[in-house]
Amino acid sequence: MVNTFAVIPYQEANGLPFYYSYQNRPFEVHELRLMIDAISSAKFIPKADIDKIIERLKKLTSIYLAKQLENRILLADHSKSENNYVKYIISDLHDAISTKSIVEFYYGRYNMDKQFVLSHQGNVYRVKPNALVWNHDYYYLIGEYIAKKEIRHYRIDRIYKNITKTHETFLPDSNFNITQYTEKLFHMYAGEETEIEMEFSASLINVVIDRFGRKADIRPMDDSTFKLFTKGIISEGLVRWTLTWGSDVKVLYPPRLVQMLKVEAEKLYKNYQ
Repeated sequence: MVNTFAVIPYQEANGLPFYYSYQNRPFEVHELRLMIDAISSAKFIPKADIDKIIERLKKLTSIYLAKQLENRILLADHSKSENNYVKYIISDLHDAISTKSIVEFYYGRYNMDKQFVLSHQGNVYRVKPNALVWNHDYYYLIGEYIAKKEIRHYRIDRIYKNITKTHETFLPDSNFNITQYTEKLFHMYAGEETEIEMEFSASLINVVIDRFGRKADIRPMDDSTFKLFTKGIISEGLVRWTLTWGSDVKVLYPPRLVQMLKVEAEKLYKNYQ
C-alpha cells in the first residue's frame, strides 16, 4: 500500500534532527528498487540511458529515501548495447504495432572483425509487426517478413539506427496468439510447431517447471526420471536448450528432433577428439 503521508528523520551535522515529510508519493521505495534493478539488468539499454532513467526514478521519492537506491545490480559494461537508437526504435515499433502499419528497416550482425555488417545484402526488410517481446535480457520484434510470408524474430539492438513506419496497413492474423506462440519458443528461434516428448532426470524437475509452468504435462516414471509431454517450436534453439542439460534429458519424440540432436552431439564429440 502506498503511503499518503510520512515523516522521515534526518540527522543534520549540528546534531539537531530535521524532519522531511512527503505526501502522495506514486511509488514505494521497494517498487522503485524493482524498476531500477530491472532497468540496470536490461542489456539492450545503453549505459548512458540507464543512468539518466535511474536518476529520474530517484526523483519520485524523497532525497533521504533516494539514498537507499544508490546501490543497484551491476553488469559489465561490455554486456550493454552500443545502439543509442534503441529507445526510439522501441517507441516507433510500439506505435506501428498499435496502428497496424508495415515497417521497413535495415538489420545486421557483427562479423569476426567486430564490424557491424548489414544482412540481406544491405537491402531493406519489410515487416508486419505483431509484438515486442523481452526475452533473455533483449527486446525482440516478432513479425511477418513479407518477402517470405513467414514469422521471424528481430533483435531490436541489431536494427540499424531507425525504422520507417509506412503508410501501408495490414490486417493481423486472428488465429495468431502471440502469448501461446512465445511460450513455445526456445531462445527466440522460429520454426515448426509439433508435439514433443522428453525424458528427464528427477534432478531437473524445477528446471522444467520454471520453463513450462506448473500446468505442464509431467508424468513421473520412477524415483529417478519423469516424462514431459508438450508442444514446442522445433529449431536450433530447442536443440541447444536440450543439450544444455547433457545426459540428464533424452528426447523421445519427434524423430526429426531426435535426429537433429544426434547430428549436433556428433559434432560436439568430434570437436573434442
